[in-house]
Amino acid sequence: MDRIDAMQAFARVVETGSFTKAAETLQTNKTRVTQLIQQLETRLRVKLLHRTTRKVNATADGAAYYERVVRLLADFDDAETSLSAESAVPRGRLRVDVPAPFASLVLVPALPDFHARYPDIQLDLGASDRKVDLIDENVDCVLRGGELTELSLRARHVADLPLGVYAAPAYLARAGTPASPQALDDGQHVVIGYRGSRAGTPLAHTLHRGDERLQVRGRLVLTVDDGNAYLAAGVAGLGVLWLPTYMASAPLARGELVPLFEDWQLDPMPLYLAFPPNRHVSLKLRVFIDWIVELMARRAPGTMRMP
Repeated sequence: MDRIDAMQAFARVVETGSFTKAAETLQTNKTRVTQLIQQLETRLRVKLLHRTTRKVNATADGAAYYERVVRLLADFDDAETSLSAESAVPRGRLRVDVPAPFASLVLVPALPDFHARYPDIQLDLGASDRKVDLIDENVDCVLRGGELTELSLRARHVADLPLGVYAAPAYLARAGTPASPQALDDGQHVVIGYRGSRAGTPLAHTLHRGDERLQVRGRLVLTVDDGNAYLAAGVAGLGVLWLPTYMASAPLARGELVPLFEDWQLDPMPLYLAFPPNRHVSLKLRVFIDWIVELMARRAPGTMRMP
């Protein structure tokens, strides 16, 4: 039995709750993972896992062993990194998931710079607004806007994105220009709702001007769960929408959107880069995180919150 392989298999089973999912993330088969766990339990003479038809959970001994195993595997990776002459060059596959608009408007256009710096990193990019399970899907990190609800994840706050309120000229010609945010709640105007992966219903928005604070929800006729579709609906004149300025800048320049309530402000949207807990931060992930922080500092000066 290779003890390192066995410990890696055990840690991944605990993290995914499944022998099958653990095998998939380790790029092996379920039989091999099962054999490694059985050999590990035989060697240690303790039962590490409770197996049921639905879930695999660590026993009390298994949970304690898992905490030690995670640290040992991290130390092992660090030892290899420090001794390898090639370790100064980040390499390998990195799986990342980001919101679709951020991918198309910010990340992908900047990737030539990333690949020029790190040609040996193979980036596997998911572009979606859905909630990704980092452990089950073996994703190294996700970039998400808004406050994180998964408190178990490790995260780095990389930026604060300014927000604004916008509408298409066609919509304003049809419905009139709202004089104030309160007008969005009077029934004459409609707003486009965005339902993110973590919210069952679209959230109200809070605007402030001096000491005044208003919470606006508006009348919904359309709700979407994808950022690109949300922007397209606004440009099509289907209602008023709230956007990060990086999404609004090009439609504004083309005259497809018009800013509203410019004397009012919205709290900025925090942007986080999150990655699994109890997982060693590899060199390839570390350089990607640092590059994202640098990218946001270049694109949005003044919106960064330094770690």
